[in-house]
Amino acid sequence: MALRLFAFVLISLHALLAEAQYEQYDFQAFPRQELMPLEAAYRHGTERYEAEEWSDCSHYLELALRLHRLLRDSNSFCNSNCSQTEAELDKSRFEGFSELEVFSRFLKRAHCLKRCKQNLPAFRQSQPSREIIQEFVDRVPYQFLQLCYYKLNNLPKAVAATHTYLRRNPDDEMMLNNMAFYRSLPNAEEEYFRDIEARPYEGLFVRAAKAFNIEDYKSCVANMELAIPNYLKEYDDCVTVCEGAREIVEFKDFFPSIADHYIEVLACKINCETDLIPEVGGFMVEKFVPTMYHYLQFSYYKLGNFKQAVSCVKTYLLFDPEDEVMNQNLDYYLFHHDHFNFADDDFKARSEAVNYQEELQLLKSLSSYAHQHLIPDDENFRVFLHNHLADRDKIITIGATTQMEVKDEKGAYGGLSDAEFEGEGDYEEAIYAHNWAQGFKGDLGVIDIS
Repeated sequence: MALRLFAFVLISLHALLAEAQYEQYDFQAFPRQELMPLEAAYRHGTERYEAEEWSDCSHYLELALRLHRLLRDSNSFCNSNCSQTEAELDKSRFEGFSELEVFSRFLKRAHCLKRCKQNLPAFRQSQPSREIIQEFVDRVPYQFLQLCYYKLNNLPKAVAATHTYLRRNPDDEMMLNNMAFYRSLPNAEEEYFRDIEARPYEGLFVRAAKAFNIEDYKSCVANMELAIPNYLKEYDDCVTVCEGAREIVEFKDFFPSIADHYIEVLACKINCETDLIPEVGGFMVEKFVPTMYHYLQFSYYKLGNFKQAVSCVKTYLLFDPEDEVMNQNLDYYLFHHDHFNFADDDFKARSEAVNYQEELQLLKSLSSYAHQHLIPDDENFRVFLHNHLADRDKIITIGATTQMEVKDEKGAYGGLSDAEFEGEGDYEEAIYAHNWAQGFKGDLGVIDIS
């Protein structure tokens, strides 16, 4: 296994966020004059799109995106703050009544959520439908926005909106054509191709990787140590949002109804791991969490901080216990146990990673049990359910004939094809997530840089 790192263009986190619609966003102080139902703002934006009123189109769609983020952050805030209601529970009262104890927790948490949401402006508006929320999760508004921006001669925002949409929908042929068109323009700067929805840990990870590439291990450690808690915060926010509202479409008994809801929650929470994988140089960084600890274990070794290095080795092995190179690294530290003055506690994986991994495994175990024992086996029912959900979740907000493609004045794309997206991606650099740092043979980690 070899980790190949190439020189690449790093766009700073500040640049990533500059001139995006979120420059005016503040969860704690959302402008009162901008408060309105999310669904209404979105509808106004798409109606202005149909009417080719491009300025109003961009205004309302940007507002809708901010309102969606406000709703998401508000849900996350309340769910996070109400997740510890168990501490208020007098367990001695429920000794011998385990079921009542469980539902007492539910009631206390529901009460906490009710009080929390009463005080937040996002919940004083009429709430959007599940279908509308899914459109924002799938970044559909950026389909409209990219053409609004293009018609307003705002190329940087048009390119960024297209890139942001493709980050979630990489196989959309029409938007790939649009991207090819934008890339054919001589004034399309590389810095325009950014993900407006990028999260802070993504920029920190890229900074750390760049520092690693030039053997600036101190900077690599500093940025990666910030990236990890930022990622875990985003993960916690993601899983708490999964505990939101659910549409009840079937008449069922009490416990099966609860189980149905929780099966959906489980699927949503498990998807958070995939949804938060960053893209670097046009490639998805698979095994993202262990990758961060992999960078750290080698960087700490190079800095002579062997106790931190061995802890990161053990942490990596939580996620990939059969990795040959990392087990060799562990053997190296075990062999030099006395030389490095290790204590037994130094060979423990980091607690934040242990908690993260244990939660993932429990979620997947529960989901597996549910699919094995609770999901209907009847093929006809499954086909019906699939078709029903597909029809219900179709993303249709405006006429089906709406044209979202951008073209030059002659209606051509300059002869570009999807082939432009082959190879190492749109940036100069690509981190190949399936390649890793070569382990030591007498030394620790011989990095293959080419």
